[in-house]
Formats: sequence, structure tokens, C-alpha cells
Amino acid sequence: MSTGEQQDQKKEEAGMTFGQMFMSVLAAALGVQSSKARQRDFTKGKPSHFIILGIGFTLAFVLIIVGVVKLVLHLAGI
Repeated sequence: MSTGEQQDQKKEEAGMTFGQMFMSVLAAALGVQSSKARQRDFTKGKPSHFIILGIGFTLAFVLIIVGVVKLVLHLAGI
């Protein structure tokens, strides 16, 4: 096996990157996920990582919505 093939195999065996997990959480929040990505998530991803990212994404989303509403109310003079 050549060095390039060994590196490719190590990447395939390794877990998911942060970017891949974040994109999966974002796709799940929007309800659009390819079957290929879903299979990758279930075979290579760790549930704890997805739970933490999901909670963090939800918290950030709620805080952004609250901030936008407060800004609009402030600008409207209410």
C-alpha cells in the first residue's frame, strides 16, 4: 500500500471534523440532510459531540432571535 493510500485510509477511519459535524447540525436544523451525510454521521460521529453542538446551536439561535426582537422593539420605540 502506498503512502497516499495509507493516508486516505487513516482519514476514512478517523472521526468527523468539527466542520463536518457543524454542517450536519445545521442541515438537521434546516431539515435538509443527504443520505450519504446521514450515513457518515451515524458511522463516524459521536452522539455526545452532536448533542453538544446541537445545544450550542439552539442556544445561539435563540439568543440571536431575542437580540433581533429587542433591537426591533428598541428602534420602534416600544
